[in-house]
Amino acid sequence: MSADTALLVIDAQESFRHRPYFREEGVALYLDPQQALIDGAKAAGIRVVQIFHVEEAGAFSEASGLLRPFAPLRIEADVVFRKRRHSALVGSGLDVWLTENGIRRIIVSGIRTEQCCETTTRHASDLGYEVDYVGEATLTFPMTDVSGHEWTAAEIRARTELVLAGRFARIATVEDALRGAPAKVAA
Repeated sequence: MSADTALLVIDAQESFRHRPYFREEGVALYLDPQQALIDGAKAAGIRVVQIFHVEEAGAFSEASGLLRPFAPLRIEADVVFRKRRHSALVGSGLDVWLTENGIRRIIVSGIRTEQCCETTTRHASDLGYEVDYVGEATLTFPMTDVSGHEWTAAEIRARTELVLAGRFARIATVEDALRGAPAKVAA
């Protein structure tokens, strides 16, 4: 595997279990692919980057004690960043680290599918990175739109993959992402 690749594990943190929208359903489907991606990256020599979302107060604050990996994930990160925005590339120092380490390809995973994972994917693509978005290694929760329709986590993931595919990222399985560089993405 090329040394120019990094796996981003975005916001896979215990803080989410303390949000009112958290639902356990879907967690079991997320955990195995996320762990397989982490373990596979380590085995392939891909650097694992753990990113925590931080807020001033509440479950995402440093004082909460919840800025730790989402249980039971085992993450031996090569580097850890903290962010305060949706994109992991804003104000965290991640962009500098990627540049300094010659990273040109990133693999995106973590929590939440349509928020920080999607936003980071779009931002990274706009900055010129090749991006694999591994939807099966992302987690989100149902959401209700303004008309009262509840979107399932599966519907949100499908929508996210639809809008990213071919424009901002290659939608990849765990195996695809670990296998190698994506094809170039259309502008």
